[in-house]
Amino acid sequence: RLSYRAALELGSPPAAAAAVAAVATRALGTDLSYVPIPGDSQMKTVTLIPGDGIGPEVVKCVERVVETLKAPIKFEKFEVSGANPDGTPRESLPDEVIESLRRNKVCIKGTLWAPLYKENTNTQSLNVMLRKKLDLYVNLVHAYNIPGVKTRHEGGRIDIRIVRENTEGEYSGLEHEVVPGVVESLKIITERNSRRIAEYAFEYATMNNRRKVTAVHKANIMKLGDGQFLSVCRETAKRYPNIEFEEMIVDATCMKLVSNPEHFDVMVTPNLYGNIVCNVAAGLAGGAGVVPGVNVGEDIAIFEQGARHVGRDLIGLDLANPTAMLLSTAMMFRHLQIPMFADRLEAAIITLLAKPQNHTPDIGGKASTSSFMTALLEKL
Repeated sequence: RLSYRAALELGSPPAAAAAVAAVATRALGTDLSYVPIPGDSQMKTVTLIPGDGIGPEVVKCVERVVETLKAPIKFEKFEVSGANPDGTPRESLPDEVIESLRRNKVCIKGTLWAPLYKENTNTQSLNVMLRKKLDLYVNLVHAYNIPGVKTRHEGGRIDIRIVRENTEGEYSGLEHEVVPGVVESLKIITERNSRRIAEYAFEYATMNNRRKVTAVHKANIMKLGDGQFLSVCRETAKRYPNIEFEEMIVDATCMKLVSNPEHFDVMVTPNLYGNIVCNVAAGLAGGAGVVPGVNVGEDIAIFEQGARHVGRDLIGLDLANPTAMLLSTAMMFRHLQIPMFADRLEAAIITLLAKPQNHTPDIGGKASTSSFMTALLEKL
C-alpha cells in the first residue's frame, strides 16, 4: 500500500493524490458492488406500448438493448394508436391494456398521437386519459447536459429535475360553450393534488441530494387556483429545512430558464406550466430526443420521453434519436432494482454521444438510428 507521504515523493500534491487514488482503485475494484435482495434477478414483466410516430422505432431500440444486456425483463406488448384508422381520435383505451398496466405496474411507452378532430375538439388524448385513469399524478423529467451534445449554453451546466402535476389544471377537460362564440374552460386546482405533488418534489430533492426546489406559479393573476398551489408548496417547504425553497412566476421562470438555466435544480409545477417548462428545458439540453421522463402514481410507473413529441414527420426515415427513450429505460432499470444495467446503458450512451459521428440529425449530426444502435450494442 502506498502512503500519502510516500506518494508525495512522486511530485506535486495533485500527483500524489492521483497516485493514492490509483492504488485505492486497484484495492477496491473499479466497479460498484450492488447488494441485491434475493429474487431481484427474477424475470420481471413490463408492459410495452410502442405508440405512434417514431414510437415503434425507438421502442424497438429498447427491446434490442434489453436483449443484448440480458436484463431480466420480458415485455407484454400492445399495439395501440391515439387515432382510429379514419384519423378520428380514439376515445378509450382497450381494457386489456389497462389490466396489463395494473398487473405489471411498470411500462415503457411511446407517445400516442392526439389528432385535433375538427368535429370534436373536446376529446382528450389517450395520453391524458391514461394518466388520469391510473392516477399517474407525477410527471418527472430530467434535463441535463450530455458531453458532446451542443446546446445553447456551451460550457454551462444544465441539470434540472421537473416535477409536474399530471392530472388536473388546464388538462381537466372541462369545457363548454356558454353561448355561441363564448367558450368557458375550467382550470381545476385541488388542495389534495397540490399537496401530494409538492410532497413528492421535496421528497425527491431529499432522496437525490438536491439543494433547492422552485415552485412555478401565476398566483399574482390566478389568486385562488395558483394561490392554493403556492400556499401548499410553502407549507410543505417548512417540513424540509435542509432544502432551499423559492417561488417564481411562470413567465419570469421561462425567461430565467433561457438566460440562466444553471439557476434551477428541482422545479415543481402545476400541469400546463410543467408542460411548457419541460419543453423549454428539453430544448436547452439538446432537444426532445435526449431528455428522459416518467409518469408515476402510487404503485405504477410509465417511462417515456421527457418531451412528448410524436415525430410523425420522421416515420420510416431511420433518423429518430433513441437516446431519450433509452435513458428512460435506464430510469426504469433503477426503478426495478437492477441498477447495474442502468449504469452500463448510461455509460455506453454517454461514450457514444461524446463522438459527433454518433449524433443523429436532431442534435446536428448525420448518424441514422440504425448506425447509432449498431455502435451502442457493440459497446454494450
